[in-house]
Parts: sequence; structure tokens; C-alpha cells
Amino acid sequence: MKAALCKRLDGPDGVEIADIAAPEPGPGEAVVAVKAAALNFFDTLITRGRYQAKPELPFSPSAEIAGVVEALGPETNGVRIGDRVMAYLGWGGAREKVLVPVSALVPIPDSVSDAVACGVSVTYGTAIHGLKDRGKLKSGETVAVTGAAGGAGLAAVEIAKLMGARVIAVASSADKLLVCRDHGADELLNYADGDLKQALRDLTGGKGVDVVYDCVGGPAAESAVRALAWEGRFLVVGFASGEIPKLPLNLLLLRGADAVGVFWGESVKRDPAGHKRNMAQVLDWVAAGKLNPRIHGTFPLDAIGEAIGVLDRREAVGKVVLTP
Repeated sequence: MKAALCKRLDGPDGVEIADIAAPEPGPGEAVVAVKAAALNFFDTLITRGRYQAKPELPFSPSAEIAGVVEALGPETNGVRIGDRVMAYLGWGGAREKVLVPVSALVPIPDSVSDAVACGVSVTYGTAIHGLKDRGKLKSGETVAVTGAAGGAGLAAVEIAKLMGARVIAVASSADKLLVCRDHGADELLNYADGDLKQALRDLTGGKGVDVVYDCVGGPAAESAVRALAWEGRFLVVGFASGEIPKLPLNLLLLRGADAVGVFWGESVKRDPAGHKRNMAQVLDWVAAGKLNPRIHGTFPLDAIGEAIGVLDRREAVGKVVLTP
């Protein structure tokens, strides 16, 4: 079978197409014929050895797949050959067939395409885990999303709206903010327009925001913490700015507030049943037309270098998908 293999840690240039042996399922495992595999920005890092996960060479990029169950090992009750499924792998999805623990498989509703289903785990999975499980978001609360025009940010905007929140999108340009509005944001804030803390307080009538979903880190993080309402929650999601902020802890004390880590990848390992419930909810929203994940483009497997390059140059608006 064909597989895209990262053989050198040179980014897209180190990924080659090769013929490898097809996998055989063991106990509790399924072989899934991959119909679509999603790429994320971290694929530009993992193929350079700069990501927190460092798989042994050679490995396939792509953490998310959708496809059809082709073979089953023993002890695989509840799954049948021919089932359409999606799964989060961590890496290894950019190939024609993958070996997946049955416990990681999530059924795909008939009305949801493979290209959409393969790409919801990381962004929407992080958003629903962060806002529901970690942020304890309640209907009627206000959420500020920093870096709101990125993949993670847009997913948080959409999930927060579906959970009944008022959403303030914070981004770095007028064009990006218009994208946030298209995805349901109620209020728009440009980082360049002045004091972020004061702007957030003004938009909440001085009360402050109940939840900050921070994808950016950097100097804006402290301003966002200063804008928290009483018993607000500051969700640490990522550091797209490249700078990990150092927060004065007295700010949390004075607001009775929480700073909460959102480590979605680890939560999937520690609570796979909770992850599957969250993914089922997200796919149900997609099937009902309440979520419309954006696809930037689809690429054949042998164009994976070009596909990773789109992410590398930060040109993607939506998911970049491989179709083996």
C-alpha cells in the first residue's frame, strides 16, 4: 500500500511516498481504509522534529482520519466491517490503510462527508473539551476567544455559540474578524485598536468576561486575565504568538478566578470514553447543519508536500485534507 513517510526532519522536503506492507489487526484493533486524512499546523513542526511528540523515523504525518473498517482482529465487539468511522491517531494517518484501536473509533453519520469528519477531532475536540469539560461554560455566559480567526479559534467561536454563550472574537485584522463574524461571533475586537482589557470590560458593561479561550499567549494574555469577571476562567489553550506568558497570580486571587490548562491530546488518552462522547456530539451538530467546518482544500496523497506547504506558509483558511 502507499504511505507518505517522513524520512528526514526537513519539513515537507523530508516526506516521500513509499510502498509499505498493509497492516494486520491484532486483538482489539481494526484496519481502516483511509478515505480522508487531515493535516494541522503541528504537522509542519512534527516533520521538523520541533513538536512535543517525536515519533521514530520514518513515520507518516496526519493525526486525524476518516474511512471504512476493512478488517477486524479478535475482541472487537461493537464494530463491523464496512462501518464508516473517524479517529484521532496522534500521527500516522497519511497512508492508504491504518491500524486503529477499536476504542478510538467514532461512527460517522451518513450525512457527514469523510473530508469533514476527518478534520473535527483536533480543533472541535479541543474546543468542546476546553469549554465544556475544563471551562464549565454555561449558557448565557460571555466568552472571549483570542486568535479567533485561526482553526482552533474559529472552532471555539462556533462551539461556544452552540453552548449558548455570547462570543467576543479577538483577532489581528479586520479581514480576520469578518471571518469570525461569519462563524457566529457576536462582538469583534482588533488587537490593534487599543487596550484589550478595557475593550473587553466595555463590551461587558464593566462586568468582565466569564471565560477567556486563549490560543495566543504572549503579552495579550495578561490583559485578558485582567478583563475576567468574578469567578472567571482563563483557559490556556496554546501559544500561537510563540511567547509563553508569565501571569501575576494576584490577578486570579482578586477575581476569585481560575487559570485552567486545556491539554486535549492527553485528555484523549486518559478519558477516551469522554472524548468519544464529545466527538459524537460534534458530529451530531454537523449532521444537523449546526456546524459547518470549513475545508481549505483537498490534495492527493502524493501532493502531501504541497499540502503541508500551505500550512507552513499560513495560507490555510479551514482544514487541509489528504485523499489517499
